[in-house]
Amino acid sequence: MSYRIENDSMGEIQVPNTALWGAQTQRSRQNFNIGAEKMPLPLIKALAIVKKHAAKANEATGKLDTAISQAIQQSADHIIAGAVDEHFPLSLWQTGSGTQTNMNVNEVIAHLCEKEGIHVHPNDHVNMSQSSNDVFPTAIHIAATVLIQRELFPVLEQVIDTLNRLETANADVIKIGRTHLQDATPITFAQEVSGWRSSFEHTKQMIELSLTELKQLAIGGTAVGTGLNASKEYVDFFIASLNEETQSQFSANSNKFHALANKDAVVFTSGALKALATNAMKMANDIRWMASGPRSGLGEITIPANEPGSSIMPGKVNPTQAEALTMIAIQVMGNDTTIGIGASQGNFELNVYMPVLAYNLIQSIELLTDGLRSFNEHCLSGIQANQEKMNQYVEQSLMLVTALNPYIGYDNGAKIAKKAFAENVTLKQAALSTGLVTETEYDQWVRPEHMLGNNF
Repeated sequence: MSYRIENDSMGEIQVPNTALWGAQTQRSRQNFNIGAEKMPLPLIKALAIVKKHAAKANEATGKLDTAISQAIQQSADHIIAGAVDEHFPLSLWQTGSGTQTNMNVNEVIAHLCEKEGIHVHPNDHVNMSQSSNDVFPTAIHIAATVLIQRELFPVLEQVIDTLNRLETANADVIKIGRTHLQDATPITFAQEVSGWRSSFEHTKQMIELSLTELKQLAIGGTAVGTGLNASKEYVDFFIASLNEETQSQFSANSNKFHALANKDAVVFTSGALKALATNAMKMANDIRWMASGPRSGLGEITIPANEPGSSIMPGKVNPTQAEALTMIAIQVMGNDTTIGIGASQGNFELNVYMPVLAYNLIQSIELLTDGLRSFNEHCLSGIQANQEKMNQYVEQSLMLVTALNPYIGYDNGAKIAKKAFAENVTLKQAALSTGLVTETEYDQWVRPEHMLGNNF
């Protein structure tokens, strides 16, 4: 490999000739050769978005030459388009402010400008009016907001639509309800599905609510929150330009000391994502319980048979999509724990756990997006109710005795249920043998279709 000599404030260093980065990126590569985790590309692209609109704002406020501004913007667009992804090699495990990745982006932009014949300095020009300390948290918020709005929300809508269709198709299908994994009173399969649907609608609202905090940006706080070397006009133009491109409603955080030192907005969003993960886990577990079998389980529903389930047992089919989604759910829960701990550890004017906060937040969004899309396409959309099995469980259930409570009382109802279980007879046989009800009364009062509630 051939090298060139690059310079920074620390002196000279060799950089591969093919690399678009400069001295500070190279030093980070050498000093932080840790792990396989790299800075996520959505964060790199968000940093490029920041650089693009910072250049526009600096030009608009008279601080930056138009030719340099336009060169920076064009170079940033190359990064946003994914044209130079291989030139962002830095480890996640680096300085907690993300400074080295900020400089990686600055250096790549500067070198792209040089290729077009425009001399641009990574600090003086690309980083003008900025510090890593306000740029990096701004990029985290932009990356997460864009991913949620453009990727996660459309998938959530698809899941909700599928559940709506499943609900409509099973409006009249009665099955036994279960609490504590024990038989309970009847419900319709549609009612059960409606609980899943509503859970996703509610967590979508929670995530939307969290975006009101995530859309408040640290930009303009520079090094410690005082805004040294930035101006209000610069921040105002930056926000307006950013919103025009992203079609979002970002704003400048009114207290930059809070914006730099506290990461509660990230915690809030991660918590909402964890709520989504818990609901996804619950639904996936319900589905694999109900699909268990095919002959020794509940067998209340069938799910698509996508691939062989065993390397030794021929014909076995497993609920693999449910297993993938539940693994994603626990990963998101773990990510949320890391985010909570990292956000609690900022000292004085800066949180220095930002790379790991960014990594975990972005991974949670991407995993939930991909996992729910896959689950929807390969499992949820193909669920079929086994009405014969559902009817069988309803007919066998001892908890239908609950319908007798208003007529014979709880204690007498318990006697009937226990008698039926102990003697292995039907609930009706047990009820009639006690003399507490007549056959006509039993048939009139114990009707599963009348035990489905009013759905207030």
